[in-house]
Amino acid sequence: MELNGVFIEDEYAEAFPNWACRVIITAINEKWAVNAATEATGFATSAIGCPCEAGIERILTPEETPDGRPGVAIMIFTGGKKKLKEQVVERLAECVLTSPTAAVFDGMPEAEERIDVKLHFFGDKFEHKVEVGGRKCWAIPIMNGEYIGEEEFGIVKGIAGGNFFIMGESVEAALEAAEKAVDAIKTCAGSITSFPVVASGSKVGSKAYKFMVATTNEKFCPTIRDLVEDTKVPEGVACIYEIVIDGVDEDAIKAATKAGVEAAVTVPGIKRITSGNFGGTLGPYKFQLSEIL
Repeated sequence: MELNGVFIEDEYAEAFPNWACRVIITAINEKWAVNAATEATGFATSAIGCPCEAGIERILTPEETPDGRPGVAIMIFTGGKKKLKEQVVERLAECVLTSPTAAVFDGMPEAEERIDVKLHFFGDKFEHKVEVGGRKCWAIPIMNGEYIGEEEFGIVKGIAGGNFFIMGESVEAALEAAEKAVDAIKTCAGSITSFPVVASGSKVGSKAYKFMVATTNEKFCPTIRDLVEDTKVPEGVACIYEIVIDGVDEDAIKAATKAGVEAAVTVPGIKRITSGNFGGTLGPYKFQLSEIL
């Protein structure tokens, strides 16, 4: 099929189950809310080598936050509940509690499963309970006033590894399309792009180095197109970027994929859109591009 003149390969993305937590971070203005969110989601691109996968879901207006201030929603994904709790605790304690004027709130209050994130001990007995927007929080005295935060967060069984590949005739075209795709996905609730754009797509394992858990996906490397017998780089393609999507459920990943692809194909110079999979060995979820679009 074609979309806006761009060939869409009838391929599927293969994804796997994960646990997800959504955290709302607010601050005195959007700049500092974004700063805290950026710090809290650092070193969290891929579970291959990072302790979790995390990213900014979207910017929130004061009307969407419990304390009526500018905010940012972030999402954190890991393979297990224990690991997820560890990552939420560490990232809020080291990156948000330390950020000027920051406050945190549960982004999934409707979730049945919960984790405790007890940061109030930092108050050394000077902390006290408060209510903000109808939510029970702790206030910890700090040097710029008080840090306000909820200490119970909802978690759900999410999905990681949704993806699509953008193939362009140049780096400039492919990168512009990738940026537009990520911007479009940021409008879709319940999903993140943890990288947010992947330049070094990988495959499981290695043909040459047995100690490597992941190595370059040579089938999608334009500079060695003529050296790889089963290359997936079409003629005329000079650059490929991968967009990886984690979501709270299948519908979230489908909506993000659709929005991202539709945005990417508006850029001149995009030749093809496809998806990556490992023949069913990575995970049970399949997101077929033709069905999503």
